[in-house]
Amino acid sequence: MEDFGFTRAELRRLRAFRTPLLIQHFLESLPYHHADTAWSPRRVMEEGTAHCLEGAIFAAAALRVNGYKPLLLDFEAVQDSDHVIAIYRMNEGWGAIAKSNFALIRFRDPVYRSLRELAMSYFDGYHNLRGERTLRAFSRPVNLRRFDRLNWMTTAEPVWFIPEYLCEIPHTPLLTPAQEHSLTRLDPRVFRAGLIGYQPH
Repeated sequence: MEDFGFTRAELRRLRAFRTPLLIQHFLESLPYHHADTAWSPRRVMEEGTAHCLEGAIFAAAALRVNGYKPLLLDFEAVQDSDHVIAIYRMNEGWGAIAKSNFALIRFRDPVYRSLRELAMSYFDGYHNLRGERTLRAFSRPVNLRRFDRLNWMTTAEPVWFIPEYLCEIPHTPLLTPAQEHSLTRLDPRVFRAGLIGYQPH
C-alpha cells in the first residue's frame, strides 16, 4: 500500500480517520489559528493547529490515505475571506469537510447531487461580521494529485502553490446581479449561531 511519503506512525494516525466524519472530528479538535501560513498535512499534525486552508488540505490528504480522491473546492466571497473545503463523493452524493472559525460552514453529509447544490448549502452560513451573506462563486474540483511532485502532503516548506492555483482557476457565480442586489441581512439568530466558538484575531 502506498505511503505517500508519510512515516508508518503518520500513516497509522491518518488511517484511523477512516470516514469523512472522523476527519472532521479531528479538525474540530484542533485550535483555530490566524497566522499567515500554508502548512502541509504533516506540519498540521506536528503543530496541532490549523486554519481554513490548512484544514482543507489536511482533510484531502486524510481522504486520499483512506481511498478517496484528494479534492478541494474553493469559494470566493465579497467583503469577506474566501473559504476552501475538501470534498468527497459517496452514495452518488457530494459531501465536504472543512475547518472554519464560523460554525455553519464546516462539515456536510454526502447528500448533495451537484457541486452547485453543495455550494449553496453554505450560502446562509457564509457571512461576515456585519451579518452580510458574502458567498459568491465556487471553483471546479481540484485534485491535489497534480501537486504530488511538490510533496504537498509531507513537505516542511509552505504549500502556497495550492492557494495560488485556487485563485487562478475560473469560478462559477452563484448569484445573478439582481439576486445579489436584493440580498437581505442575516437573521440575528443565525448570525449568533454562526459565531459559536468564534476566535477573534
